[in-house]
Amino acid sequence: MMILEFILVFGVLLFVHEFGHFVFAKLFKINVEEFGFGFPPRLLKIGKFRETEITLNWIPFGAFVRLSGENDPKVPGGFGQASLFARFMTLMGGPLFNLILGTILFTVIFMQLGVPNTKVVEVYGVSDGSPAQASGIKIGDQITFINDQPITSSEQLAKTISEFRGKEISITLVSPEGVVRTIHTTPRTEAPPNDGLLGITMSNPYRQATLFESIPYALRSTGNYAYQLLALPGNLIKGTITPEEARPVGPVGIYSIYTQAREKDEENVASPRPVDHLNTLLILAIISVALGFTNLLPIPALDGGRIFLLLPEIFLRKRIPPKYENAINMIGFVALLALMVIVTTMDIVNPITMP
Repeated sequence: MMILEFILVFGVLLFVHEFGHFVFAKLFKINVEEFGFGFPPRLLKIGKFRETEITLNWIPFGAFVRLSGENDPKVPGGFGQASLFARFMTLMGGPLFNLILGTILFTVIFMQLGVPNTKVVEVYGVSDGSPAQASGIKIGDQITFINDQPITSSEQLAKTISEFRGKEISITLVSPEGVVRTIHTTPRTEAPPNDGLLGITMSNPYRQATLFESIPYALRSTGNYAYQLLALPGNLIKGTITPEEARPVGPVGIYSIYTQAREKDEENVASPRPVDHLNTLLILAIISVALGFTNLLPIPALDGGRIFLLLPEIFLRKRIPPKYENAINMIGFVALLALMVIVTTMDIVNPITMP
């Protein structure tokens, strides 16, 4: 049942990708010969939308779009005859829809989890032997005043503590139970390595968020995961991440990650914290973003590789002959199949384990 569920869920992510190509092809009046659910061989023809056959195929994994004249610019109304901008946007449509889906999923997550209340400073950690520990500051306390001055941000708190280094200050705290108390302590004159003057780690508590409040955080999360993917080679070279952390994963590895996320959600079914129930949704959002940006890599046979082959036409006004373009894409496709075999073997021999 879990395998069937994964096939359906991951298939939806792939379907969204192909639907993006379909939508932009239709917008630019490029003929679409077939929109297939699953992969060939064909099981049956469901129906027809204008010139497009809607089919159901035997391999129940994702979808595909077959554009008219995809490899031949002489076919009337086909992809090859379309304007440069139309071809570019049609190729971009799939990755763009995956990024939009990822953003939608992140929006749902933030609506359930809430967003950080940046005007409230909460104690996330207390260092051993620090002034904070000696004065009785505890994890979960909210810092509301220092010397009767209201605290409205983490930056302001850090600046205020720095101004009073070596001097006694009064701090008004509100416990998680709502109990208000005032303590007195003296920030250190110099911060030890990897610690602060007071010896606390600060955070912001989460508050309920509306749809429109959640969207900016969702866009930021999408951008953040996209940046991490782009920065992966550089971080690997610098040694900030290990080769194991940077290894690619195929369908088997993605299935392993998905099942572990589902198991976590099932284990936390009785937890009152929303964050304990969002593992699967978070994984799907990350996978959707990863699919979008991975397909934009300039690798032949991927959308990014085909976009890359448009560059001579964009800058030099010279189009790569179709026979060379088809040959490059075919070589890239074979290379991708070989890479998929290697990655799948790695996923089986050395399974992915979520932290």
